[in-house]
Amino acid sequence: MRRRYSWGLLGTSVFSFWLVVAVLGALTCLSLSDGPAAVAADDPAADELGDDGGGADPAPAKAADPKAGDDDEGKKADEESVLIWMARSLGWFYSIVFICLSFTLVALFVMNILSARRENVVPVALVEGFEAQLNEKRYQEAYEMAKNDESFLGQVLSAGLAKLSAGYDQAIEAMQEVGEEENMKLEHRLSYMALIGTVAPMIGLMGTVQGMIASFSVIATSATTPAPSELAAGISTALFTTLVGLFIAIPAIAAFNILRNRVARLVLEVGILSEGLMGRFSSVGAGGPQPKK
Repeated sequence: MRRRYSWGLLGTSVFSFWLVVAVLGALTCLSLSDGPAAVAADDPAADELGDDGGGADPAPAKAADPKAGDDDEGKKADEESVLIWMARSLGWFYSIVFICLSFTLVALFVMNILSARRENVVPVALVEGFEAQLNEKRYQEAYEMAKNDESFLGQVLSAGLAKLSAGYDQAIEAMQEVGEEENMKLEHRLSYMALIGTVAPMIGLMGTVQGMIASFSVIATSATTPAPSELAAGISTALFTTLVGLFIAIPAIAAFNILRNRVARLVLEVGILSEGLMGRFSSVGAGGPQPKK
């Protein structure tokens, strides 16, 4: 049931991711197409002033009041938000890649938190119930309890009881094999978070190189000294891709290390508890208690 819930959560996160990507893409396209330039081009009042010979000339008014011109330029600069500037600098490729990495990281983080919960690895109810069954020498019931529990500890204990008829050493070996397999599953999910933490800054570095190449190509192909505004596009791409890549990588690496340490502590606790519960069979040789599988 817990595994089904985790996969259902992943499916919901992926669906939400594509929905947000579609919405952000539409909003970005609308923002870029309906900028101040488009509004100015479609303004009928501006056309009438330009075509009407008897109308007032805006040039003398601007010359007469320079502060009014500065205010207009400030308003136009404020109309373009930082989000639109970032979207234009990143471009559609880097925007989609970083959004994919971000939502994948969130989904993996939630899944690993749910998997690394103590109730999913070392449930207290299982420990108490299993020990009570062993104290009453109800080995079959203890085996069924552990087998039906999908937790880490439940799988380890059921493997040990299943091999107890072959001897205590074989039971411990079976428990260790199952423990290594379950531990590998937990670490396998965590490794994808480390992968995102490694890939994100590399993608940012690729954007940095691309942006600097674009800026230097403007310098190389310009007959005169290029204006700073002509170089700003490439520099913005270089800086924003690096910033977003680090913004994704730093939480990914931090969360990976925190969850890995937590998983290591829980795995160690599983080993101690399982050997403690099965320690009463240390003197049992081949032909000991054999629960029905």
